[in-house]
Amino acid sequence: MQPNQNPEQIARDKIDAMLIKTGWVIQSKDKINLAANKGIAIREYQTDVGPADYVLFVDRNPVGIIEAKREDEGHRLTVVEEQSGDYAKAKLKYLTNEPLPFVYESTGTITRFTDYRDPKPRGRNVFSFHKPETMAAWLKKEKSLRARLKDFPPLNEEGLRPAQIKAVKNLETSFKNNRPKALIQMATGAGKTFTAATFVYRLLKFADAKRILFLVDTKNLGEQAEQEFMKFQPNDDNRKFTELYNVQRLNSSYIASDSQVCISTIQRLYSILKGEELDESAEMENPNESSWMQEQINKKEPVAVAYNERVPIEQFDFIIIDECHRSIYNLWKQVLDYFDGFLIGLTATPDKRTFGFFNENVVSEYTYEESVADGVNVPYDVYTIETEISQKGAELKAKEYVDKREKLTRRKRWEQLDEDYTYTANKLDKDVVNPSQIRNIIKAFKDALRKEIYPNRFDDNGEYEVPKTLVFAKTDSHADDIIKIIREEFNESNDFCKKVTYKIEEDPKSVLNRFRNSYYPRIAVTVDMIATGTDVKPLEVLLFMRDVKSINYFEQMKGRGTRTINNNDLKLVSRTADSKTHFVIVDAVGAIKSKKTDSRPLERKRGVPLKDLLGAVTMGVAEEDLFLSLANRLIRLEKQITESEKEKVLEYSDGKNLKQMTRELLDAFNPDAIESAAIVLKEKEQLPSMELAREKAKDQLAKEASTTFNGELNEYLDNVRKIHEQIIDHINIDTVTKSEWDTTSVDKAKETVKDFTEYLETHKDEIKALSIFYNQPYNRREITFRMIKDVLEKLKMDKPTLAPDYVWHAYAALEDVKSQKPENELTALVSLIRRACGIDKTVTAFDKKIDDNFNKWIFKQHTGQHNRFTQEQLDWLRMLKDHIVSSFHIEVEDLDYTPFDAHGGRGKMWQLFGEQMEDIIKELNNELVA
Repeated sequence: MQPNQNPEQIARDKIDAMLIKTGWVIQSKDKINLAANKGIAIREYQTDVGPADYVLFVDRNPVGIIEAKREDEGHRLTVVEEQSGDYAKAKLKYLTNEPLPFVYESTGTITRFTDYRDPKPRGRNVFSFHKPETMAAWLKKEKSLRARLKDFPPLNEEGLRPAQIKAVKNLETSFKNNRPKALIQMATGAGKTFTAATFVYRLLKFADAKRILFLVDTKNLGEQAEQEFMKFQPNDDNRKFTELYNVQRLNSSYIASDSQVCISTIQRLYSILKGEELDESAEMENPNESSWMQEQINKKEPVAVAYNERVPIEQFDFIIIDECHRSIYNLWKQVLDYFDGFLIGLTATPDKRTFGFFNENVVSEYTYEESVADGVNVPYDVYTIETEISQKGAELKAKEYVDKREKLTRRKRWEQLDEDYTYTANKLDKDVVNPSQIRNIIKAFKDALRKEIYPNRFDDNGEYEVPKTLVFAKTDSHADDIIKIIREEFNESNDFCKKVTYKIEEDPKSVLNRFRNSYYPRIAVTVDMIATGTDVKPLEVLLFMRDVKSINYFEQMKGRGTRTINNNDLKLVSRTADSKTHFVIVDAVGAIKSKKTDSRPLERKRGVPLKDLLGAVTMGVAEEDLFLSLANRLIRLEKQITESEKEKVLEYSDGKNLKQMTRELLDAFNPDAIESAAIVLKEKEQLPSMELAREKAKDQLAKEASTTFNGELNEYLDNVRKIHEQIIDHINIDTVTKSEWDTTSVDKAKETVKDFTEYLETHKDEIKALSIFYNQPYNRREITFRMIKDVLEKLKMDKPTLAPDYVWHAYAALEDVKSQKPENELTALVSLIRRACGIDKTVTAFDKKIDDNFNKWIFKQHTGQHNRFTQEQLDWLRMLKDHIVSSFHIEVEDLDYTPFDAHGGRGKMWQLFGEQMEDIIKELNNELVA
């Protein structure tokens, strides 16, 4: 830019630079050569309403207008639209043109764009201009994208749930209304990614979308999304999605020209826009959990994204932002603002900022409570375990001998304390480990599983089968301690309990797949990997041994247990389970009741963990504050670590020691270092100015400093600097102070029993079986299998949360239910109806009731008539009794069918009982169901 320019000239220079970057050649009106390039921008081209600031030509044909304004008129660009629209409709000198479709208003800082081929042309802000090649491709199509969005055929609803149908239909209406942003709120487990695959397929097939981006914030979620697209089969085609369209999960900066769906982490996309490669370790963890990234929210100017010729703004027509409550702020918002595409947010847990970002355009809300009411997800109960030390901590006296354990090597040494040492609950498993505290929680958990949580899980050999359980631990070290104690207390092998985190030696995906699909492990312990977004449908218990302060993160963690699973699939991994009607949160740290915030509180930089500083630098954030903070930490660390640890650093850093790394970080923002590098660069690359040379030198120095850092080095530096040792408190023995259902779970159980009883009473006159139970209990012998099946079908349709399994569980939480729940759902339902209408005073398994009544009846028959029945007759009577257990009633005609026909049918019974046959059948119907 030249000095002493007026504002209009400054704006034109900025616009020129933008046009050149987007592939246009700029010409003046008296030096036109339309053959010079595919896209030509001609300044001050004459029209019949005056000269237009720029007229855009593609392949020698006029296609668009740019109306240039000085920067301080940015707020007036919508007013300027009429003027630019007039130029677009005007006749160009020498040409007989139709109105030009593509119209921009720009100050060089703010740019707006209108496509006049749209049904209701509406201007929108764009980061830069579109490429000539893009305009050529647009003009080859009969209609614009927004016009094509009006042409969706009706949705084929087969295989979709009501909430998914609503989300897709409302989203397509939002597209038709040209709403640039839309939010789908859908409960975890309700099929968000399946819904996304459904509308992505329709956008590609019916709206002819060019490319769609599916954006995530961890590598794990990207892999999961890729799997969902690979197995997705549209309901109007017998081919899989990936046979129809190319899906590319980005693991480098290369975006394939023929990919129609790209899956990427937002941190990779950010690095691609900056023209940098990204170490995969930066994609492992959700960056929004990083305090450095959180701090960017407070900054007025986060590291700016600049136009990247390899990734034009029109690269994606649609961007789907998964877990968007985490990915739309601070550093990331500008990545989304860069692209000229529709934005669709997916989340189970939006907060106020999420609604604001999506312009309050919530196309579909489907809450966890609604999903439970619909039977899409299962509800949960809370079981609380508290111990003395978990609540209050403990004290170690001076002169006591304790173990001290190195965190990394786990090496122990025996040491005498110099002075009293008091620790609070929040120091547990960080500075101090009390094995008794962990052991008492695990013992109480084991006991509660058998007695209260899932008491009916004993196999035929009397062995208890632990339901699939996920334990949330504080750190890797804490997870190791938990695993060791679980294996001991449950008296089980290594396979029984495994760690699932990114840092385990075993392939974490392999362990996770076994946890999901195989019998072992029964218990998995995680710190990070399956807290969010990972499906493990057979999960029935979540054990919280770490607290969580973020309400969104906590909801995501709870979401791991909500998934439904069909009974057969559940039985493949949990043989004693009948069905998954609910899951249980076992809260051993007060996580349910602890204070939660909408987002992580902001910290001053001195409080930013080293791990977050390292992660930000690895990700390519080149900020002076960040580099200085990290350099200071490394200076301190260099003084603390041992010679052998310094050797390890060299191994992970490709030969750089901490001093070299510190020097490079400081040089990146040192004016002298930048000047020296700039002089060399200007000479070497023949650069036109020192200003450009300094800019390039600064970028190179920052890149040189940041590329040293990688996943292995970061992990080592983070761990080596932590408190080297933990005190192991073997002296204070813990005691369990509470092990019981949480009051909210008891209240929920009461509510369930009340709802069930009210449902039966409301329908007792319209459903025949209920009418008999309530109004004519003496006719219970008339109730048939079909009648009970009708009750169950109506109940499941009207109130999925009143399924027999769940109601039985509710009664078990409120009264001493001694009976084991019958395996047959209909038999269980009869037991519950009898309890609800007062025939039985406690819940008693109907099959057991029939067994008892049968034994009483036989005893009565034999009293006074010594051995009235022969052994053969008794065997036959037991067959009749078993039939009543499964079918509730027996008729003479039933003797012609299984199992009686194989034993001679009604002829055989006549032979055994003669004229008494019909009386005995009548008597059994009366007595057994009494």
